[in-house]
Amino acid sequence: MNTTSTLTTVTVTTLEMTAPEQLHPTDPPPGDIAVRQVAHPLPEFNRFFYTAVGGDWYWIDRLNWDYRRWLAWVDRPTLETWVLYADDTPAGYFELECQDNGAVEVAYFGLIAAFTGRGLGGYLLTRAVRRAWELGARRVWLHTCTLDHPNALANYQARGLRVVSSVTEQRALPATTPGPWSGAR
Repeated sequence: MNTTSTLTTVTVTTLEMTAPEQLHPTDPPPGDIAVRQVAHPLPEFNRFFYTAVGGDWYWIDRLNWDYRRWLAWVDRPTLETWVLYADDTPAGYFELECQDNGAVEVAYFGLIAAFTGRGLGGYLLTRAVRRAWELGARRVWLHTCTLDHPNALANYQARGLRVVSSVTEQRALPATTPGPWSGAR
């Protein structure tokens, strides 16, 4: 990763849904589409998605996590990982974290770049929110920021999540995104 950092203005937006009927679902796009839960905690798989989805969007907070820290994150009964497959190829994922206050956070969500622009994001978010309600959520929430995919906020709002707060802050970031793996840039 590029070690030169730049001070960047970032807006972090928190969104929520407080009732299942607030969801504006979208149907799956045409083709061989499946969403399946990861049955066994596998740090390598979550790390793969974290870098493959987030490498272009400054998802850098977890890049220095070692195997044990990844395992501690994924091997909890309060966390579920779900994967979207398009033509039997992993295309995107979401992590749901059940919280003590009855909330379920969509902790991570996204598509691998090769699969954007196909209508998969709305469908995957529909599945994530429905699963959160199935888990007994009293509130489904997430946060996004101006460093995420340019369509992220619009997708969340189109599915019925509403903005509850927005904060602008300064962050020191690398001059360029790290990409999906070291040396990709």
